[in-house]
Amino acid sequence: MPAMHFVVCWPDGSKETCYSPSTAIEKHLLVNHPYRLDEFIATTVRALDEASERVKAKFGYFCSSAMDQSAAIRLRAQQFSPEQLVIVETIKPVTA
Repeated sequence: MPAMHFVVCWPDGSKETCYSPSTAIEKHLLVNHPYRLDEFIATTVRALDEASERVKAKFGYFCSSAMDQSAAIRLRAQQFSPEQLVIVETIKPVTA
């Protein structure tokens, strides 16, 4: 199950590298697509929940890293208003 990094450009122009334990994130997010913040949060939470479920199916336990990333995104998003835009700049496999 290849882990993925996705780089988020927040409304203030800052960038953050986020983590998904599986490729599930690629099914949910589009690169260079402007998302309203509220849509981005809902989409990433759904994607990270799916990724955590994939880990559970394979290993027998949920992925705490996916849950932590989901919480970190929700926390960071509180700095902005729901209609502001977020862009996912890249989605790529985690390399050693």
